Amino acid sequence: MDKNNFSVDLRKLILMLSIVSGLVIVVSAFYAAYSVQRQQLIQASLANNYVYADKLAKTTDDFLGSAQQQLMFSAAVLSGKLHDKPTLASEVDRIRLQTDSFNSVLIVDVTTEVLATSPEALQITGLKLSTPGVLESIRKRAPVISNPYVSTAGNLLIFISHPIFSENGDYLGFVAGTVYLKKKSALHRLLGEHYHKDGSYIYVVDQNRRLIYHPNAARLGKTVDNNPLIDRLVQGDEGESIIVNSEGVEMLTGFAIARTTGWGVVAQRPMRAALAPLDNLMQQVVYKTLPAVILCFVVIVWSAKKISMPLRMLADGAQRMNDDGTEKNIQNVKSWYFEAQELKKAMLLGVGLLHGNIRKLREDLHKDPLTGLGNRRSLDAALRKFKSLQMDFSVLSIDIDYFKTVNDTYGHDVGDMVLQHLAQFLSHICRVDDVPCRVGGEEFVILLPGTQKVDAAKIAERLRQNVEATEIPVVGKITISVGISCYPQDARDVLAVFKHSDEMLYQAKRYGRNRVEVFQPECPDAETSA
Repeated sequence: MDKNNFSVDLRKLILMLSIVSGLVIVVSAFYAAYSVQRQQLIQASLANNYVYADKLAKTTDDFLGSAQQQLMFSAAVLSGKLHDKPTLASEVDRIRLQTDSFNSVLIVDVTTEVLATSPEALQITGLKLSTPGVLESIRKRAPVISNPYVSTAGNLLIFISHPIFSENGDYLGFVAGTVYLKKKSALHRLLGEHYHKDGSYIYVVDQNRRLIYHPNAARLGKTVDNNPLIDRLVQGDEGESIIVNSEGVEMLTGFAIARTTGWGVVAQRPMRAALAPLDNLMQQVVYKTLPAVILCFVVIVWSAKKISMPLRMLADGAQRMNDDGTEKNIQNVKSWYFEAQELKKAMLLGVGLLHGNIRKLREDLHKDPLTGLGNRRSLDAALRKFKSLQMDFSVLSIDIDYFKTVNDTYGHDVGDMVLQHLAQFLSHICRVDDVPCRVGGEEFVILLPGTQKVDAAKIAERLRQNVEATEIPVVGKITISVGISCYPQDARDVLAVFKHSDEMLYQAKRYGRNRVEVFQPECPDAETSA
């Protein structure tokens, strides 16, 4: 890029700097707010999931404890009545229907024979069972909550039992209830509804990594391997974590242990669901801050213009320092702050000096350095002015008599002094609009605008007399000869007018010097045309 054509001005620089800075600040603020809010939402969701998982674990403990208490009460009632078929049938129905805690209830004697069942549709009364739950209950002769297994009827279930003892303490069998895992049950109702309807869910695993509850029924009863979270549950850990589930979804997870069984209860919520409010929140922040941002932008634009305007005007003035109106324009600049004020002062000083120097140069260009009178350039400029104004004027051609003798006798320094004295005479006798000039060594010209020959002759004669009567140091008195012509009376061409005045000057010299000669068109020696 050509540096001379670089077009970025201060106003644009201020705008760009302010806008970029503002954008950086706004983006940083939004990013910081987003990051903080995001982290807070994640932490809150993790904490909520842990609290929820812990609550469900405790509720599960309470449910299982309540189920055990029901069976314990029935075991006490049934002691000594295992041969009373109607009582057994009535009791299993009561247990199943009273609280809806169990999907099925059965009474088994010490030989593993089923004495009574509810509902009867299971059709296992009289059968001897060898399922894991039955065998574990017979073996332990204590309250049992089994691991999940498939029953004789083909149901995936949990077997909860309580032993029945005689009054003598003899083991008679047990009363048990089952909780189905793939069908509707009290446990299913307890775990199946998550308070978030956004993809959040709960699952439960036992100590053998087997899924006891999962919203995907197809996974119930399956063992989960290579899962760090379940590894922690098996080790008895509780807490919260961010994981990626089997479907590749990032989840915010809280997990807790049900103390009665050692089951792990896991509550999960998708990361995107937890952060969904954040997007809306940031949109609201944008909407709320947008008016302020627009206002700030307007203020920035106005301020940039206000700040840059004095400097821009001063810069324009710097580019036009040669123009006559520049100093006035700079004076009119409203420099309302310190730097602009100081720059304005410096520029005014510089412009003043520059214009002063230019004026001096122009004056020197149009002045004779020795006498201070106009030179030929000044004479030409005056003639152009008179011509443009169509103004009449008279020409006085003046020459010092015997000036060469003065130089030869007294030297050039004295000769220069004589020229300066004559220049003073010319300046004193001239009017405001008259133009006195030095056009040669001892030759001078005076232009008298709007002056006729008669008046010009009077002025010339008065000048001649004053010069003749004045004593000049060193040389004493000097005399001058003057030739006069008039435009346009004597000629329509300016050069011809000057030629006529020169002829009259030479004529004055021929007639003895110290004379004033006026051009007359009828004069035989005069040329009447240019």
